[in-house]
Amino acid sequence: MKRAHRQNLLLLLVVLALLALAGWQWLRDTSQETGNLTALDPSAITQISLTLPGAPALNYAKHAGGHWWRTDGTPSRVADDDRLNDLSEIAAAHVLSWRPASDFESAKIGLTPPRAVLVLNGQKLEFGESSVTGPQHYVRIGTRVALVSSRYMPRSPEIATTQLH
Repeated sequence: MKRAHRQNLLLLLVVLALLALAGWQWLRDTSQETGNLTALDPSAITQISLTLPGAPALNYAKHAGGHWWRTDGTPSRVADDDRLNDLSEIAAAHVLSWRPASDFESAKIGLTPPRAVLVLNGQKLEFGESSVTGPQHYVRIGTRVALVSSRYMPRSPEIATTQLH
């Protein structure tokens, strides 16, 4: 075999090895992907209920035209639709990790009682304490607990935006 053929064959083997390594890494990364908090599409959410400690539940419904209305008592249009859209966006929050709820003592991570309960189109999300490992919160959904960024911790839409900053 000529020297040029050997070099081409060696180069081809190196390229194939790199492609195999890249494929293995891609498969490994996709198998460890944690996904979103729910399978709900935030733009399709039409019902929101939020319960915060020491306060009655706040219930909202999205009407035609994409405007949110408070449905507790006498229905009234919400002044700031963006605050409710922020709550619906929590459905697509990126999860940092998932674990079975049985791995935790719910009281120790702030889930007995929860710090906030958000119900999006009937799907219940219970928010607990901030994690000791960083600005993250525990969220129980059914029999699993997710860890998400603290920016997804629900706040009351009734609080003016200026009070939050």
